[in-house]
Amino acid sequence: MKCLMPWLIAASLSGCGETALLSVNEGSGPTPSLPAPTTTLIPTVNIAPAIGWPKGAKPTATPGTQVAAFASGLDHPRWLYLLPNGDVLVAETSAPPKPEDGKGIRGWAMGKAMKRAGAAVPSANRITLLRDADHDGVAETRKPFIEGLNSPFGMALAGQNLYVADTDKLLRFHYEPGALQITDKGQTVTELPGGPLNHHWTKNVIASPDGKKLYVTVGSNSNVGENGLDQEQGRAAIWEVDPANGKHRLFATGLRNPNGLAWEPRSGALWTAVNERDEIGSDLVPDYITSVKEGGFYGWPYSYYGQHVDQRVRPQAPQKVAQALIPDYAVGPHTASLGLAFIEPGALPPPFDQGALVGQHGSWNRKPHSGYKVIFVPFDSSGKPAGQPMDLLTGFLDRQDKAMGRPVGVINDGRGGVLVADDVGNVVWRVSNAAASLKQGATAQASPSSNPY
Repeated sequence: MKCLMPWLIAASLSGCGETALLSVNEGSGPTPSLPAPTTTLIPTVNIAPAIGWPKGAKPTATPGTQVAAFASGLDHPRWLYLLPNGDVLVAETSAPPKPEDGKGIRGWAMGKAMKRAGAAVPSANRITLLRDADHDGVAETRKPFIEGLNSPFGMALAGQNLYVADTDKLLRFHYEPGALQITDKGQTVTELPGGPLNHHWTKNVIASPDGKKLYVTVGSNSNVGENGLDQEQGRAAIWEVDPANGKHRLFATGLRNPNGLAWEPRSGALWTAVNERDEIGSDLVPDYITSVKEGGFYGWPYSYYGQHVDQRVRPQAPQKVAQALIPDYAVGPHTASLGLAFIEPGALPPPFDQGALVGQHGSWNRKPHSGYKVIFVPFDSSGKPAGQPMDLLTGFLDRQDKAMGRPVGVINDGRGGVLVADDVGNVVWRVSNAAASLKQGATAQASPSSNPY
């Protein structure tokens, strides 16, 4: 079949478009391969249809670790936050109505594609509390914590204030330690870019170590500015917000769609995970994680991975390109790397004991698929990446390349494990050290209370 029909009408098909010439590993690391852009009449559309997990199935944990469901039967869980008492907050959320982002043939087809990928479910608009009081790795308590939100995503606690990043505003709620629910409506700290054209809708938030500043991610309103650069005001950026008065400034810009935020424990630097642009080939452009320089410009939309000019953008801006910083570390093209967390010491066995966890939601614009896994990026003692990424949690695609799950947010659980939000499987998975489980089992067998004689 010749690929002559408009690509948007054929968005659910995978027979058209080009195929990757490089492996994902070649597009990963501190110096990824960056071939020439590939332009085709029909950009590659390769959706992994969302089917959910068959009964009894689960992802595959790397040797030395194990995985089990911490909580299941959730409603599109995407982001996680650990409270000081060990309670886990999960944002059950999806995209808000975006009427201006769904107009025309392109919008119609992308809507169909996102539905097939499991990303077009109604938003529960809820943050749910999960509590594992007996420390057995399974949450026995589940309570609606905050309801009536507007596509919530990021969460951060500073003092007794819990901050929630809705799609169009940053909210503040008073939090009492151990509370099972918050019923007040919250106060608006600052408005965030939203509206009827709200292409990258997810907003994340992290507090500075002293709690005096908040950092909020705001994704772009397009792929590469095709909706007009007037629609990108305040977007493709990380904001620094003063929670005392709501005033903000652009801390870093040119970041197409930043999501994950984390403080690197050795250097103290702020790091982010960024989704790069689409539709110039299966091998371009690598998503990345990077330390965030105050005042830094990272290229979007004019250039990618430093000063590689994107010829599709009009008008061009060579003076901006000359300022573009090179990211620290690539994590593969089209992997949709969203979650980011630095591993706590002792949580997982070597070699997963010093570095960053990255939740990769998975590709639609690459053939073959990329992402659909949780990877680990080793770091050295100076707080810099050191080596190639390693798989921690895989097996989210079945043998027919259908998505049983899609990982998003990742966090440490503070109890020797890692939690992963899976928004297609509707599960929060817990990855832990397999040796610790064996040791606990041996202790139980040796205990007098477990001896039947």
